[in-house]
Order: sequence, then structure tokens, then C-alpha cells
Amino acid sequence: MSSASPRHIKTSADGSLTLWVPKLDEYYHSIHGALTESQHVFINAGLKSLALPEVRVLEVGLGTALNARLTLEQKGSTLIHYTALEKFPLSTEEIDLIARSNMQQEGLILRCEPFVPTELIPGFHFELITTDLRLFDSEESSFDLIYFDAFAPSAQPELWTDEVFEKMFKILAKGGCLVTYCAKGVVKRSMKAAGFEVERLPGPPRKREMTRAWKR
Repeated sequence: MSSASPRHIKTSADGSLTLWVPKLDEYYHSIHGALTESQHVFINAGLKSLALPEVRVLEVGLGTALNARLTLEQKGSTLIHYTALEKFPLSTEEIDLIARSNMQQEGLILRCEPFVPTELIPGFHFELITTDLRLFDSEESSFDLIYFDAFAPSAQPELWTDEVFEKMFKILAKGGCLVTYCAKGVVKRSMKAAGFEVERLPGPPRKREMTRAWKR
């Protein structure tokens, strides 16, 4: 997308909310269960797979801030540094609507000023970066965990290339992992070419598989 397209709030199968982009016919989170998908892919297969006292998270695609909210709720005693990339952040009107739709915590996260690190609660540091992933500049081994939650390769093919996964591999610390709902063969081949050790895991509702990729 060269600019933000109109978005509409939809209720998913588990009662949680997602956004639909008619121009792309894409949902920000699964219409078959937005919260269920996020919990399964990013928390259970991602955050909970790392036994670290401090975790540096990079999210590719903040969207409605559902993944960030679940990470905040699940952090326990872990110190979290959360960096979210979102080229097209939600408008003030969209954020207000989300906050009024029983997503107050997401509203708090979405209202954070871009490029201003904020401690939302003790031990959870958040920063929104409104930069294209391909232009995002980060030092090598900057992150322990990557939530790769871009739109599907059919909608945003430029974010699922060999070059992008080479970049993700470089900025991921040794022993860290990348998790995504996508399990397409071409994507897994790009991950392997970049140096990742790729795992196929059972997917969330209506998806047979998801992918976890390790930097060993």
C-alpha cells in the first residue's frame, strides 16, 4: 500500500475485534478469531518460547495493538522492550472507536507518540516507529523476538522477500525467534535462505500451520 486505505471494524468469531481493508480484502487479525490467533501465534509460540528475564520484541505491523496488549498482559516478571513498526498508524477517530469498543488498553498503546519511548507499566517499554520495514534501521542482534504480522504475501509481497528476511535474521539475536501466521512454502524458503532454522507448528483456527524461525 502506498497510503492508508479505508478500514472497517469487524467482530471476529471469538467476539474480539479486527479491522478489514476492503481495497486489499485483508483483515488485520483473523476474522475466525482475532484474539485466539494472536494468543496462539505470537504469545504461545513466540513470547512463551523464550525463557529470558528481559525480552526485546519487534512487531512488524502494529495494527490494532492487539499483540502488544497481549504481550503486556502476559509479561509477568519479564522486562519487555517493545518496538512496533507501523507505516500506516490508525487515525485518532479509529483509535477512539477502538477504545470505546472494549479495547481501552489497545487505545492507550495506539495513542503513544511515534518515536517517543514510553513506559506503559513498570517493566513494559513501548515505542512506535512509523517507518517502512524496508527502511527501518537497526543494529545487528537488536531483538530477541520478532512478531512478523504484515499483511499476507498476496497483499504485501514486498515485505516477504529474501532481502527482508535477511534483514530480520541480522537484527535478531542468536537464540531468538521470529513467529508468523504465514506458512507458505516460498516464505519458508526465504527464511531458510537467510539462515533461519524453520519450524512448522499447528496453526490457529482455520489455519493448518504457522511458522516459527530460529536464529541458532
